[in-house]
Amino acid sequence: MPATVDDTYAEAFRSIYASVLVTARDRYWLDHAVSAATGNASSTILCDCEAGLDRYVEASETPDRRPGAIVQFHVPRFHKDRESRLERSVLVRVAQNVMTCPTTAAFNVLPADGSWFASQQPPKPGAKWFPLGRKVAYFGDGHQFTAERHGRRCWVVPILSGEFVIERRCGFADGLMGGNLWFFGATADAALDAATKAAAAASEVPGVILPFPGGVASSGSKAGSKYKFSIASTYAEYCPTLRGKEGVASRLPEGVASVQEIIINGADLPTIAKATQAAIAAAKDVPDLLTISAGNYGGRLGKSFIYLHPEKQPA
Repeated sequence: MPATVDDTYAEAFRSIYASVLVTARDRYWLDHAVSAATGNASSTILCDCEAGLDRYVEASETPDRRPGAIVQFHVPRFHKDRESRLERSVLVRVAQNVMTCPTTAAFNVLPADGSWFASQQPPKPGAKWFPLGRKVAYFGDGHQFTAERHGRRCWVVPILSGEFVIERRCGFADGLMGGNLWFFGATADAALDAATKAAAAASEVPGVILPFPGGVASSGSKAGSKYKFSIASTYAEYCPTLRGKEGVASRLPEGVASVQEIIINGADLPTIAKATQAAIAAAKDVPDLLTISAGNYGGRLGKSFIYLHPEKQPA
């Protein structure tokens, strides 16, 4: 019997994000670069950004005709210094984890034809960008140079293994963070199996990332904490081991032994909604999965709602 799908919604909030196309000689080194560049980026509760693999790109479709992968980097829009935060995150991750990985190159994905975000001049029409290539190229210690490579305007950095090529501009745009699904299992294995299948299906939708390890978050949180220094904490009302504890008003459905969660970030609401439905379809028939639900805060966190019942999603 399929799991019940709650009549509810996930509450996403606005972000700004950048996308970088990483290429390498082969899939082995490409995967190492992607894994390193997106590491320690599960949640902006403590990480500098939320990052993950968007999709792989066939060699025939990349500028240098080598295997490629697009990675996304998200920062919440509510930060006043969000643009400098995003630039710093992408700069550090590309410089330290892509350039250092053998055979790699890095290219821009999003439009970058407007103003550099830090410019003091009146803004130009078009999409914003930051000079990622120039800043990474300083590693060349004066030996770096600009050149057109593969039809792109790039910086070329001499390195011990040869050259590192990186496109001059990195565009960024508005995105969304915090799409989510919860999987209530009668057993721990059921909850995890459902979340694993859901994460795999959602990740097949171009334009989204699932930033947690393997796409699954086993310690879903709520906003706020009893401790002033913490902005988030365990969602006690949904912790199975706290059911019946004094002071905890459990909200777990009867028979639930474990809850797993997936988080979906992406370019826009329709893309995240599509990934959400793919995830639900992949997970709902897992044995001993009781309910699929989602977390929200009644619109206090974000104004973008992803409905679990697709007929309720505005066109």
